[in-house]
Amino acid sequence: MQIIRSSSKATHERDRLIVGIAQIAPICLNRQATLEKVASCVEMAAAQGCQLLCFGEALAPGYPFWIELTDGARFNNAKNKAIYARYLDQGVVIERGDLTAICQLAAQHRIAIYLGVMERASDRGGHSLYCSLVYIDMTGHIASVHRKLQPTFEERLAWAAGDGHGLVVHDLAPFRVGGLNCWENWMPLSRAALYAQGENLHISVWPGAVRNTESISRFIAQESRSYVVAASGLMRPSDFPADFEGLHDVLKDAPEFYGNGGSAIAAPDGAWLIEPVAGVEALLVAELDHAVVRGERQNFDPAGHYSRPDVTRLVVDRRRQGLVEFVGRP
Repeated sequence: MQIIRSSSKATHERDRLIVGIAQIAPICLNRQATLEKVASCVEMAAAQGCQLLCFGEALAPGYPFWIELTDGARFNNAKNKAIYARYLDQGVVIERGDLTAICQLAAQHRIAIYLGVMERASDRGGHSLYCSLVYIDMTGHIASVHRKLQPTFEERLAWAAGDGHGLVVHDLAPFRVGGLNCWENWMPLSRAALYAQGENLHISVWPGAVRNTESISRFIAQESRSYVVAASGLMRPSDFPADFEGLHDVLKDAPEFYGNGGSAIAAPDGAWLIEPVAGVEALLVAELDHAVVRGERQNFDPAGHYSRPDVTRLVVDRRRQGLVEFVGRP
């Protein structure tokens, strides 16, 4: 795997944070093998001095690129049911301890991690999937699980809608970090919810497309005057398992990539630290300087001196949604 490093350097140690992006393909529809690949990337990033490592959207056990290729909208279809049953079976159950090994590595190497997973949510009955962005802190603690608020287009055929419970930020060295999944990054109020909590390092995770990251990353950086990390995945036709139920449809007239990456890092003025990287598995590494954030906030601070809460304000409901509330003992 290639290592791509920015030449930027922080002036003072107190302002320094080294971040990495692991742009990789999953072992598609194989949760355990994908998480083992994630673990290898954590080891590699730690060896490069990374204090934060980010992975793409829905990486474990993979983004459902197959939906639009396999007549996935057909109702009550046996093939679609079989694919979903397999996808659900390979979903990440956090309460079961599926991420324990990754948490242990985070603690061992003192590295924080943003990891995109398909969460099989026990608190919602265990039979629906949520596109979740998991933050594991440097002590190995799962500090937040953000379930994607609005699945995009065909994603709605496989994913359930999330809630505001994970719209939180975390202190990490001199920075305050928060994250959103894919097209959530186009939702201005979701971004504002993070800005208002002091976010100055924004993590956006994607299944893999340069067309998504090349514009929005720089825009968010300029809007928020924050560093923006765009962490993307890869997906090639050859990454689908040989026994995949819709393999014929997936391979027919297949492009070189279904997800071509596009991972990148933008500075608070919108300039690239690392331009979008396409078509390869790679570890992207950059050193961030908190002083640059402070300087850019002098002329624009979206939640501070350039906000007008007396005129416009946002209300965020961060309660975890559920079907039932039990009162008393059974």
